[in-house]
Order: sequence, then C-alpha cells, then structure tokens
Amino acid sequence: MANSLTADLRTATTWSILLSVLMIATGVLAIGLPMIAGVAVTAIVGWLLLFSGLFHLAFAWRAGRPGAVLWQILLGCVYGAIGVYVIASPVAGLESLTLAIALYLFIEAVLEFVLWSRLRSVPGRGWLMVDGLVTLMLAVMIWSTWPSSAVWVVGTLIGISMVFSGITRLMLSMAARRILA
Repeated sequence: MANSLTADLRTATTWSILLSVLMIATGVLAIGLPMIAGVAVTAIVGWLLLFSGLFHLAFAWRAGRPGAVLWQILLGCVYGAIGVYVIASPVAGLESLTLAIALYLFIEAVLEFVLWSRLRSVPGRGWLMVDGLVTLMLAVMIWSTWPSSAVWVVGTLIGISMVFSGITRLMLSMAARRILA
C-alpha cells in the first residue's frame, strides 16, 4: 500500500511539475504578446458577464418582492449588454478593462495610505507606504498612457501573474518530490 501511495504521489508531482512549466511558458508568451493575451482575457470577461446576466435573468423570479425582481432583471440586462458589447468589440473592451485596472490600483493605493496612517505604532508599517507608492505609480502610469496602455497592461499583468504562479507551483511540487525520495 505504501508503494502504491508513493507511486501515486510521484505521478501527481510529475503532472504538477509539467503543468507548472506549461504555466510559466504560457505566462512568458502572454508577456511577449500582451495584446493577444489582453484580448483573450477580455473575451473571457465578456463571456462571464454575459453568463452572469443570463443567470440574473433566470433567477430573478426567486428574488421575492416585485422591486427585487425588477432590480435583478435590470441588472441581468446590464450585465448581458456589457458582455455582448465586450465580446463583439474586444479591443474596446480591453481599453475599458485597462481603465478599470487603473482605477482599481488608484483606490488600492489610497486604501494602503489610509491603513499606513492608522497603524502609526505598528513596526513595519513603512512597507504599507512603499506598497501604496508603487501601486499609485502603476495607476498613474496606466492612466496617463491610456488608451495606448491597453495594448500591454492586461496581457503583461496576467503574464507576470502566471509566471509567478507557475514558479511557486513548480517549487512546491519539487519540494514534495524531494520529500518522496
């Protein structure tokens, strides 16, 4: 039984290592071709919005009160319309998504500054200020170059995330493999 478990774990770690390398390679590809990666992510977001809109419409009747039913129907129509627009026009959707990322980063930076100011006596709070400054610089960089930044922002950020996730998974898989040896 122990040999069977060890063999199963070895197979699982082998697959995990393979998928990690594939994730890293895909992340590098996304960084190298950020416009294509950005349009692909935007299309996925568009489909998710469309399905979310359909679910709001399908389950509106479960809202109970007439006002809540109407609200769910309106929300479903808005989600669906935005989803259809993004799917039909992914480059314009990519520009909107890039602008949303810049806004998100700006809000995150402001919240980091607020947290930094509230934690006056906590050691290491300076890292919150550093995080806030870097996040604010990213937001300003994206915002100031928008809409031309839409060509690279989403694909590059997704690619970087995939590379780091792949590296993390690879290191964990290799550590598990060493434990098995």
